[in-house]
Amino acid sequence: MIEHPNTIEQVRALQKEMQRFLMKYKFALKEVETKIKILQEEFQLLHDYNPIEHTKSRLKSMESIAKKLLRKGGGSSFADMKDTIRDIAGIRITCSFISDIYRISEMLQSQNDLKTISVKDYIKNPKPNGYKSLHLLVEVPVFLSDHEESMCVEIQIRTIAMDFWASLEHKIFYKYYKTVPERLIEDLKKAADTAYELDTTMEQLHLEMQEIKQSHESDSKDDIQFLFDNERLKIPENLLNLLSKK
Repeated sequence: MIEHPNTIEQVRALQKEMQRFLMKYKFALKEVETKIKILQEEFQLLHDYNPIEHTKSRLKSMESIAKKLLRKGGGSSFADMKDTIRDIAGIRITCSFISDIYRISEMLQSQNDLKTISVKDYIKNPKPNGYKSLHLLVEVPVFLSDHEESMCVEIQIRTIAMDFWASLEHKIFYKYYKTVPERLIEDLKKAADTAYELDTTMEQLHLEMQEIKQSHESDSKDDIQFLFDNERLKIPENLLNLLSKK
């Protein structure tokens, strides 16, 4: 239990304990950020398409943690905070398309040193206000000087449209603790549905363009094969060698 400090020494000791507590989450967040950065660089270097648009991380303040712990009716020790508040460290991944969300989720969950605690799919099962996102709660090992400790990190994966809606919804209702009028709730839900319609339309366009590109690549290969198979064409040997390397 965290006791109220009565002396300067106790204040300093409590401050140091708070720093140590948050430090472990900071390190866990860096571990996950590094994993995501590796995926980004791999896609940029080896693939034609990078599904990760951008990322943003955050670490809750002690004040925010204490308030949430109070709302949840938890204890008052640092152990209580760790057990009760699972989103102290969080990172948001913004993708281009809905399919990218599940692709990134599978990649992260397949990593051996990340233990998946829970998966909440608010895309297939949106919140009542229309909120959509995929939430992963993972445990990542943090290696300190004298011990190893597993820390929780929440990963939110969403599309650009979902992120746009969530950001504006947060700004509109930030620190508004009274009951929201029903009309506004309905309008907010309609806006979320409109954003999702945009996502599904862009997803379909993306798939169609992929099919067109694959068809063109297949036609190009057929053309080259035709050149090789047609003996009537007199193709210079150096050109044949060049074509065969492609």
